[in-house]
Amino acid sequence: MPCAPRLLTAVLLLALPWFARAASGDEAAGTEFFERKIRPLLAEHCYKCHGEQEQEGELRLDQLRDLLTPSSDRHVIAPGKPASSLLITAVRYVDADLQMPPDGKLSDEQIADLTRWVEIGAPHPEATAAPQPSAGAAQESAGDHWAFQPLQRPARPRVANSTWVQTPVDEYVLARLESAGLSPAAEAERRDWIRRATFDLTGLPPTPDDVAVFLADHSPEAYLHVVDRLLESPQYGERWGRHWLDVARYADSNGLDENVAHGNAWRYRDWVIAALNDDLPYDQFLQQQIAGDLLPASDPQQRNAHLVATGFLTLGPKVLAEVDETKMEMDIIDEQIDTIGKAVLGLTLGCARCHDHKFDPITSRDYYALAGIFQSTITMESFTKIAKWNENQLHDPEFDRMKTEFDARLACEKQKLDTLLADATAALQAELGQGAALPEKPEESFPQATRDELAKQRASIAEIEKQAPQPPAAMGVHDGEAQNAALHIRGSHLTLGDLVPRGVPRSIGATFAAGKPAIGAQSSGRLELARWLTDPQNPLTVRVVVNRVWRWHFGRGLVETADNFGQLGSEPTHPELLDWLAADFIDSGWSLKKLHRRIMLSATYRMASAADRAVLERDPENRLLSRFPARRLEAEEVRDAMLAVAGQLDMTMGGSMLGTENRKHVFDHTSKDDTTYVAPRRSVYLPVIRNHLHDSFSLFDYADASVPNGNRNTSTVASQALYLMNSDFVQDVASHLAARLRSENATDQRAQVETLYQIALGREVSEAEAAQALEYLQRFHAESASTEDQATDDAAWRMLCQAVLVSNEFFYVR
Repeated sequence: MPCAPRLLTAVLLLALPWFARAASGDEAAGTEFFERKIRPLLAEHCYKCHGEQEQEGELRLDQLRDLLTPSSDRHVIAPGKPASSLLITAVRYVDADLQMPPDGKLSDEQIADLTRWVEIGAPHPEATAAPQPSAGAAQESAGDHWAFQPLQRPARPRVANSTWVQTPVDEYVLARLESAGLSPAAEAERRDWIRRATFDLTGLPPTPDDVAVFLADHSPEAYLHVVDRLLESPQYGERWGRHWLDVARYADSNGLDENVAHGNAWRYRDWVIAALNDDLPYDQFLQQQIAGDLLPASDPQQRNAHLVATGFLTLGPKVLAEVDETKMEMDIIDEQIDTIGKAVLGLTLGCARCHDHKFDPITSRDYYALAGIFQSTITMESFTKIAKWNENQLHDPEFDRMKTEFDARLACEKQKLDTLLADATAALQAELGQGAALPEKPEESFPQATRDELAKQRASIAEIEKQAPQPPAAMGVHDGEAQNAALHIRGSHLTLGDLVPRGVPRSIGATFAAGKPAIGAQSSGRLELARWLTDPQNPLTVRVVVNRVWRWHFGRGLVETADNFGQLGSEPTHPELLDWLAADFIDSGWSLKKLHRRIMLSATYRMASAADRAVLERDPENRLLSRFPARRLEAEEVRDAMLAVAGQLDMTMGGSMLGTENRKHVFDHTSKDDTTYVAPRRSVYLPVIRNHLHDSFSLFDYADASVPNGNRNTSTVASQALYLMNSDFVQDVASHLAARLRSENATDQRAQVETLYQIALGREVSEAEAAQALEYLQRFHAESASTEDQATDDAAWRMLCQAVLVSNEFFYVR
């Protein structure tokens, strides 16, 4: 068989430009890493001798300019070059003359954090931010930051081109464009729009029938019909559930030191999908995840759902072999606070563990007020190495039936054993005579046959006991003993300050009426926290979720830093639109599906991705929304779309695909991972193994499942193109797609090419494209060394289908 002919080579080469380079929006994340990991480390181990009060060796480490000052021929730190950084050399203890701190080497984890910080360029707030106020001043200036302002209901702006407006969303977008002297892009072609909408809401491509029905619908409600159909599709919950799972740092394994299986995490994933399909109001969606076990339930099924939802609090990675149990507990609490802060409020609450937040109005007392809430919550069944997370038992009528039958069977067998013992004992007593004392161990005096029968019966009971039905359980939390947390000096559980009453951040709460919930003496405070977070007057929660939905539709939020609304985050490009959407979201009953309709039925969402040179020059990054942003398919969409067009996608919903028993190692020091990904199920159901993601996921910028992430990157690396050209998966999918084409049009090659374009790209093939494809097929046969016509034909069609599947047009939504 010849090498791939020129058509395939050309198409594959043309496909390479679709790898769009990721934006460098990591400054805030890098600074957060410094504040959470590096500054506390330096403060505890270095500032005493190399800080503001004292500078031994004329070295000061609490200011960036001193960190960057050369010492001899090397820098204290050389951003991006750990090997050239004196600080890294000193803490590694590799130079007998340069070892810091002098009183003992840092832990491996601390050294790794310092090394990682230098590797990523030593991000530091002094490098990117204007001089910041002190922590106390930060609290006083809380009211000045836009995110902490009460939610406004801005008046809708007047626009000149009112005929363009479809929904109020358009008025805010158009007002910004007109003020900049720009006009919106033309309306997208209908084929482009339905492909965009279908991928956005379901993560799958539209079928040729879907496209045909939409193109034939000339009614004013044509777009609404499509949006409503997609929102009612079960695949909507799978697509948008995956978005939330990014934020919830969902994974099927623990990661870190003991990468054991989260054997019941799938129940939380399935709950998220079902909740979104049911359009569970977002305020209830959050309340159930934070305090579902404390909410009333109308029936056992609802009670189960509430318990499963609290898995949100237990899914984070944990150092299960940590020998210091108190440290483990506080680290887990820190992870919970950090997750809630980023996921719900868009704030880096975890930065206040060791000191008052350097930029946002969060004090250490605020942090430990929250910590007390989670210290009063049972997240772990045991902290003893290897620690176990808590799981709540679920009600299941089938389990109850099986348990009743099992108990009856076991009781019957035990009764048989008791009868055997009683009869044998009576026989022994008769043999010894009435009134004679039985031996201390009467069984040793039984006849051998009787002892054999007893052993057999006991073995039977032991075997039955192994078959005991296990009650269904779900990762989750429940209330423990109410207690307040002590302030940890510099974040250390070994140096404690005063107890801090359980509560919520005071400075944020001061901005709205219900800002300081009363927590009862016997209450953990979780339910009060959940209600405070979802109070309509809370200015952050609703802005954050509306911004997330916008980001997942447009590729960039109105606030670009979707997980950080603090002072190190971005300011909104359209603040009035953000507040209008937030207020409308509350008025609409916190309905995500209504929010989708608001956005997707707008003229803004209908715009084409193309723009003329003048617009590109004046709005190069599309911050004014002068056009619809083209976006590359995400990792799951790539895999699912390929399986779908090949006719191979299994649409079965729910359940676990993790082959490892709950709490057993899924990936350990042997580097052996038996997880399989061959099932053609939707990607949302494939196991997510921390520290060892599926290859196609890690290649195409899957979210880091260890931290909340509402803003996936889009990277460009050569290995992505190599995977698409050489992986068994892509080639297998291409073969199935080719077989599908032949099954629908057995002999007509032109018809097969037409069907290929309709299925894969959602459009008709052009005359030039059809001619090129047919010429390629002919040349492949002519140049082939194979004498098997069918094998040659199969190879030719497989390569043609693969070329289309890896093309720019397939991978991008416009």
